[in-house]
Amino acid sequence: MKRPLAIFIMGVSGSGKTTIGKLLSQKTQFPFFDGDDYHPEENRKKMTSGTPLDDNDRKGWLQALNQLAAEKLQSGSCIIACSALKESYRDILKEGLENRVRFVYLRGSYQQILSRVQSRQEHFMPPSLLASQFETLEPPVEAITADIAFGPEQIVSEIMETLMKKTEFGLVGLGVMGKSLCRNLAGKGFRVSMYNRHLPGQEENIAVNFKNEYPELRDSLPFDNLEAFVDSLQVPRKILLMVPAGKPADLILEALIPLLSENDTIIDGGNSHYTDTRKRSELLAAHHIRFIGCGVSGGEEGALNGPSLMPGGDVTAYKEIQPFLEAIAARDRNGKPCCAYIGPEGSGHFAKMVHNGIEYAEMQLLAEIYYLLAQSRKDPDEIAAVLEPWKKEENNFLLEITTDILRTRENDGWLIDKILDKAGNKGTGNWTAIATAELGIPATMIVSSLFARYISAFKTDREAMETVYGNQQKALEIDEETVFNAYRAARLINHYQGFRLLKEASDIYQWQLDLPELARIWTNGCIIRSDLMERLPGILKSHDNILLHPGIVSSLKMWRPSLTRLVSACINSSVPVPVLSEAVNFFNGFTSSRLSANLIQAQRDYFGAHTYRRNDDGGEIIHHTNWKKIKGS
Repeated sequence: MKRPLAIFIMGVSGSGKTTIGKLLSQKTQFPFFDGDDYHPEENRKKMTSGTPLDDNDRKGWLQALNQLAAEKLQSGSCIIACSALKESYRDILKEGLENRVRFVYLRGSYQQILSRVQSRQEHFMPPSLLASQFETLEPPVEAITADIAFGPEQIVSEIMETLMKKTEFGLVGLGVMGKSLCRNLAGKGFRVSMYNRHLPGQEENIAVNFKNEYPELRDSLPFDNLEAFVDSLQVPRKILLMVPAGKPADLILEALIPLLSENDTIIDGGNSHYTDTRKRSELLAAHHIRFIGCGVSGGEEGALNGPSLMPGGDVTAYKEIQPFLEAIAARDRNGKPCCAYIGPEGSGHFAKMVHNGIEYAEMQLLAEIYYLLAQSRKDPDEIAAVLEPWKKEENNFLLEITTDILRTRENDGWLIDKILDKAGNKGTGNWTAIATAELGIPATMIVSSLFARYISAFKTDREAMETVYGNQQKALEIDEETVFNAYRAARLINHYQGFRLLKEASDIYQWQLDLPELARIWTNGCIIRSDLMERLPGILKSHDNILLHPGIVSSLKMWRPSLTRLVSACINSSVPVPVLSEAVNFFNGFTSSRLSANLIQAQRDYFGAHTYRRNDDGGEIIHHTNWKKIKGS
């Protein structure tokens, strides 16, 4: 064990908690405490009289044992015998102790334990209460389980084998993100098993070499054999997959299923499509294996130092892996982990997908501002100087890295000027755009940012078109305050569209997403962390539509003219700003009580008899017109 643990030996009265606890204490030199010694006198009297304790009786006792564990953990590991019959009792015992508690469950039948209880002398709890204990017992899933049919020496030997030799957490896939997460977990005191496939001549000894490279991994176990990797983990196993989405994820799951046990938990930390996560959850459930689809944001640095984590799926499974995920997550400004249970099924991966969609638009906004400022004859250092003061009022991670990028020089010039203007994408932007269409949400800035990348990919065509049509771009003459205010307005609209997409998915799929909490876990660790995101949890608590929040309304009324003025200037100068333009178009449409859609409805009814509604009868009645007959009359 790399970190101190409070080991609770649990089970019904008579299962051997004291015997096993004392023997384990002798073997490990961890101090032992019998929970029965901490019962208040009124509890003892109640049990002696043959009256079972209720939850109110036990609460103070459990809290006392929790405090005992907290005190002892300051100086090392400890062993405490406590019945801990219900999950709610175990929650009290480990409250505030995060990942420093381990339960050992001594399992036996009623008849086995009754014979033991009947032979005990001078114990305050009579045999008549044993039945009530079995009725109360909720067998734990997360515990090390020992069968009391075996002798104490063998039970303790198995407990020590698990605690001392087997690891707590497994990770499959040692790419950039997988390696960083391994180091993060190990740095938090977890013993980790690491697996990477063996491909002769291509991927050999990846895990072994990785372990030898970093001192924090000295207690980790490296594998390129999947069966040995699975066998090295404590049961129930917890395995994080950091493999590419799609077929690779399916193949590793196919290989893992025969090796796993009931109640093991698999966590998919890749950028999987949320519908694939649903299917995989159903597949593993058929094998009694729990599945979590977890969005991970923060890149290589975030994975190492603290990412934002978006786990969705089986809520019971989440509770078991929660200490691990919360330990490695980034922290918000109040010290809370940037990790929270998102919801059932594929909700975690859906949230990550939308995060990436918002990210696409945020990146494109900064790219457009860089471009239009370059058209006003500013070099990269001068553009960085324009952006630098923005951090005081509108700071965000992408703005920070943009100024760093613009100032980076190589040899005789700026590196940014030497980078080919063809942007790539890895699929999540595509998926977000598809989801906006499927759910009917006008997240137009996200979609436009994706299409901007597509246009950039047609480099050869763009060069040919410029040869034919000429470069019509003119130098822009626009003040920096207008540019800044336009940027701020567009960001508000982008965030509205992203969170509106999340709300619609939550309603349609009945996920019950907590949008303020989701915004909170995006305040640190992730790519879209920003001062604006810091404000959104409070705003979303009172307004689903952030554009109707009084503070946002006053800001947009102030900044909207700048956004319109900037886009107009860019259009007049033939400077392409698709996402800034889309912000204007969306906002103009979204703030208009009457649009041109009445003609669209008439056209649809004319050629396809699709019907329409009227605004002069309240819009409640379906109408159809024989347009050709009316025309001819």
